[in-house]
Amino acid sequence: MLLAIDIGNSSTKFGIFESSSLIDKFVIPTVRDYTVDELLFDRLRYVHERFFRIDTVVITSVVPEINNTFAQASLELLKVTPVFVDHTFDFGVKINYDPVTSIGTDRLVNVASAAAKYGSPVIACSFGTATTIDAVDKDAIYVGGIIAPGMKMLAEALHIKTSKLPLVAIEEPDAVIGNSTEASIRSGVFYGYLGLVEGLLERIVAEIEGDPQIVATGGFAGTVGNSSSLIDVVDENLTLEGLRLLMERRTVTS
Repeated sequence: MLLAIDIGNSSTKFGIFESSSLIDKFVIPTVRDYTVDELLFDRLRYVHERFFRIDTVVITSVVPEINNTFAQASLELLKVTPVFVDHTFDFGVKINYDPVTSIGTDRLVNVASAAAKYGSPVIACSFGTATTIDAVDKDAIYVGGIIAPGMKMLAEALHIKTSKLPLVAIEEPDAVIGNSTEASIRSGVFYGYLGLVEGLLERIVAEIEGDPQIVATGGFAGTVGNSSSLIDVVDENLTLEGLRLLMERRTVTS
């Protein structure tokens, strides 16, 4: 079995694969000062107790300060040295980015997964702590993308940078015009973010030949996907599936 781990800024996602089937998954908050013992006791023990044959662990991470903790925990509990995705992997697409090493491996995993699953051209959107939108053209070339604040970050910025504005829950408002401070913030954040995303997508599509599929993943993918006519597919497992596909390609070519 393969254990795929996606370490993000706010949450860490785990997926257990048997062959090509995702048989279980769970999510935990990303804690930057996790100790090995805490990770073993609280989280990875679940994998150890329920799945006895984990023989491969693959990780993509945007939080390098806890990579060593995950590596030690995997080795101690599962007896497996994890493989961390880096820029030397075969992502199945040609990468046009300068320098290649400056792009987050999570973005590369997402575009590799999107291109493999949905073909080219394709646009992979990740709606999490940050928003990333990345494009693969009709010739299977990753041509780059954008990085913008995430929806929660917008709400938190309003709260932190002002004296009187409260922190509000992220949800679709009943109306665009809010009749209270909370409703006004919620509407501004939600519809402002939706306008940001759709505006960016329209401009990206205009620069790509063909009719790209637009795929959304990440914690707010469902929220955005349900409200935007531009999103074709919400694929909550895009990154985990991408990690599996990378290891599958690595095994075939090795």
